[in-house]
Amino acid sequence: MTDFSQILVDHPANKVMRITLNRPEAMNAYTTRLCEEVTEAIEIYLRDDNQRALVITGAGRGFCSGGDVSGNGDDEHKALMASQLSHGREMRDGMHRVILALQRCDKPVIAMINGPAVAGGLTLALACDIRIASDQAKLGDTSGRFGLLPDEGGAWFFPRAMGMDRALKMSMLAETYDARTAMELGLVTEVVSDNALEDETLKLATALAERAPLAVRLAKQMMLRSHDVTLERSLGDAALSVMVTNPSQDVKEGVKAFFEKRAPQFTGK
Repeated sequence: MTDFSQILVDHPANKVMRITLNRPEAMNAYTTRLCEEVTEAIEIYLRDDNQRALVITGAGRGFCSGGDVSGNGDDEHKALMASQLSHGREMRDGMHRVILALQRCDKPVIAMINGPAVAGGLTLALACDIRIASDQAKLGDTSGRFGLLPDEGGAWFFPRAMGMDRALKMSMLAETYDARTAMELGLVTEVVSDNALEDETLKLATALAERAPLAVRLAKQMMLRSHDVTLERSLGDAALSVMVTNPSQDVKEGVKAFFEKRAPQFTGK
């Protein structure tokens, strides 16, 4: 596997891969290098059919605090920040690539939010399919405190997650919320106690990894596309998709396991 310097990659459960942002001294603020490594790791996950669920989390006390504004990032990041015109390229080649890679990934992705997920860190979490947060986590958009924008994709994700009025209020006032408030606002799927976060997240990831891969991947694609198509087009996608799933060995195995009163063993065939 590729040697990474700003992320960790491991396999904490069967058929489960985990990416850990590994800049705890900076609350896992992202740099150009970190974004490149996360994008590469997502591609590794996508191409490995033996890995059926991905967990993204942060090392130390934070999930991700957004872009590194300290000036202490890697040399490539510093060079980009030195030129006004290069800021757009830094976004396109950096966190934008990560967000698009997650949106294009047709396999399950879980954000394990172990601490602050703010600004671009919140966008990163929202780009995942499911978000499990520690009850000690804080979430929100702090970009405005620095005169910055929700430029990593937040302007797209925030209104879809919490409604336009709440998204505008959060970003314009640079608000952050505790985990349970964030869940009520639609930013988090589930909140668990901090000491149970890893166990509960891996339990969910393992359950997803045991599902029928064809059905999981096609269901995710259909739901993601539903934002941009009519009901008629969505139904057309469904009709095409069942031509793949219904004749599959996994469906035969699922039906057989049901009548034999046992857990199915799905293979993705």
